[in-house]
Amino acid sequence: MGDAKIEAFLPQYLEDNGLVKLLRSTYISFSQRREALGLSNPGTVENISREVQKDVFLTRSMFTGLRADFNRPLSMVPLFQYSHTFALGSQGIPPYGFTALLGTSRIFMQGNIDNDGQLAAVLNYQWTKSLVTKCQASIAPGPGQGMLQLDSDYTGKDFTASIKSINPSALDGGLTGIFIGSYLQSVTPGLALGVEAMWQRGAMNQGPETLLSYCAKYKGPDWIASAQLQAQGALSTSYWRRLTDKVEAGVDLNLQFAPGLGGAGIMGGGTRKEGSTTVGAKYDFRTSTFRAQLDSTGKLSCLLEKRVLPPVQVTFAGEMDHFKQTAKVGMAVSIEVTPEDVATQAGPNSQPPSVPF
Repeated sequence: MGDAKIEAFLPQYLEDNGLVKLLRSTYISFSQRREALGLSNPGTVENISREVQKDVFLTRSMFTGLRADFNRPLSMVPLFQYSHTFALGSQGIPPYGFTALLGTSRIFMQGNIDNDGQLAAVLNYQWTKSLVTKCQASIAPGPGQGMLQLDSDYTGKDFTASIKSINPSALDGGLTGIFIGSYLQSVTPGLALGVEAMWQRGAMNQGPETLLSYCAKYKGPDWIASAQLQAQGALSTSYWRRLTDKVEAGVDLNLQFAPGLGGAGIMGGGTRKEGSTTVGAKYDFRTSTFRAQLDSTGKLSCLLEKRVLPPVQVTFAGEMDHFKQTAKVGMAVSIEVTPEDVATQAGPNSQPPSVPF
């Protein structure tokens, strides 16, 4: 099958070339051995510790104050809904926000605007089953508050290649912005190795900077370990384990070795060593989910999500810093009102579209 695919792209006069035959046979042999290993896709470098950072830890879900969400789906196929968000006393959350989203099997669009006039938009387009392009843009009042991010991920059978650009521009007589490329490859059924390179230039009067980092991920029967060696001496490791069907636990360790910032005088020859450790657990119950984590700075956080009724979900969040002797509390209520005609529009046996979120 691979031989037929290669021959379809070769001109007639190249099929009998000795060098072409050697390269073709080498490629086919390599592909067959690679296929025999039974390798699976390892994910992306950006989400190499997703099981710990997104599934177990609650750092990205933490909030304070009061919040109320009102969601109303208008269609299931395609997916189309809007929501209103009201917040009081929350840090980082505006008092009011309006969000609308549209999703099909190939495209996902989401827009959000708050009471301060800050506009954010997301567009994901799935060109093929393997290639997805993502675009994020935000505009806020005031100069220099805009942001544009472009991503493309190619997902192969046993690898993932990604490119990303943040605020790219060529209007100042040269290329500026941040550009990131990453590649993660499975080498055994459990082990994956990857590399990530970054090139950035803030302005034309500044010199470009390049950074290189390496990562590894090992997947066991019920546990996953990952490590990432970043530029400038930063090391991040994580360990995730499924204890039971409803209990997960994770540990994250970050070490920073910054040369020239130690205690060897102003000229500096020493090394500043900093580190932090976070331990967390997640419990899934029949109608609720509880997460808790504790880090080495003495900060204890917990999050409880409880579905009291099919359309109503209540969320409690709490954080206590033992060293600073401070505490934060948050409560949120989410209500989803689905009209009867929308709930039955797709039929009882049909499935919603696989939206490229």
